[in-house]
Amino acid sequence: MSKNVLVPIADGTEEMEAVIVIDVLRRAGARVIVASVGDRQVTASRGVRLVADTELSAVAGETFDLIALPGGMPGAEHLRDSPELARLLADQDSAGRLIGAICAAPAVVLAHHGLLANRRATGHPAFQDCLGETADRVAPVVVDGNIITSQGPGTALAFALRLVTALYGEDRAREIAGPMVWSVG
Repeated sequence: MSKNVLVPIADGTEEMEAVIVIDVLRRAGARVIVASVGDRQVTASRGVRLVADTELSAVAGETFDLIALPGGMPGAEHLRDSPELARLLADQDSAGRLIGAICAAPAVVLAHHGLLANRRATGHPAFQDCLGETADRVAPVVVDGNIITSQGPGTALAFALRLVTALYGEDRAREIAGPMVWSVG
């Protein structure tokens, strides 16, 4: 069964995190909608140009099985400052549906909007102090309830496969990981 996933992007999004998450989730069979919080074409943090499928406003009324936030600066700040995305994230959390965030996004977006209160989380080492006492400074990927967080570009594949596990189960994650020469464990 196809799952409905939103990956919001903005100018300054970390391209590796966005592309790896989008690619791996699509390999798993998810319907991934890449939606920009600004113009459809964004310039990512290292100058790579990405083109979103649509603008966030066009899908703001949809329900998603997962909302996965890439990091990068100032991309995470642009995501944080989107009232539409803030509402979607609050609704997602209150319904207990999955939220993923990597790199700067756990601190800059999720913590800012109060979505990490009393939850274990990780993020890029430069932002871990913003996560408070529940920050996990070691684990590359942390799952606490419906929230999945990860540290950064180097952990993006492990993060994406953990999102697949949350959506489809570990067997499906292993099926996706094998041809990519990666092990799930």
